[in-house]
Amino acid sequence: MKRYWLVKSEPSAYSWNDLARENRTAWTGVRNFTARNNLRAMQVGDQVLFYHSVVGKEIVGIAEVKRTAFSDPTAKEGDWSAVDLVPKKPLKRPVTLEEIKQNPSLKEMALLRLSRLSVQPVSATEFREILRVAGSQ
Repeated sequence: MKRYWLVKSEPSAYSWNDLARENRTAWTGVRNFTARNNLRAMQVGDQVLFYHSVVGKEIVGIAEVKRTAFSDPTAKEGDWSAVDLVPKKPLKRPVTLEEIKQNPSLKEMALLRLSRLSVQPVSATEFREILRVAGSQ
């Protein structure tokens, strides 16, 4: 069964445009246990909302898990994981954090409750609502 996720990145560090240009990336550098466990739960084909944090604060695209969790090559110590992501498509228009906060259908979204978590689950209903708001159904 397909699952849905959201990953966050500061656009100055790694943006949607970087992923689109490279066409594949290892999602490395996650150093939070909950986020790591979310990476480990991802399966090939799962859909991933790409969120620009700090600057923009908006969901800008949809990626897909292409490779399940593997040992993060950037980790100097500890048991950390990474996954490979590929871009699927940009949203027709970004969906801002403010829009998400104001949308009653998204009031339980992890993005609002766990604002610092860099890899988080998204329900199928929330995923569809983001696509609807973006005009990307």
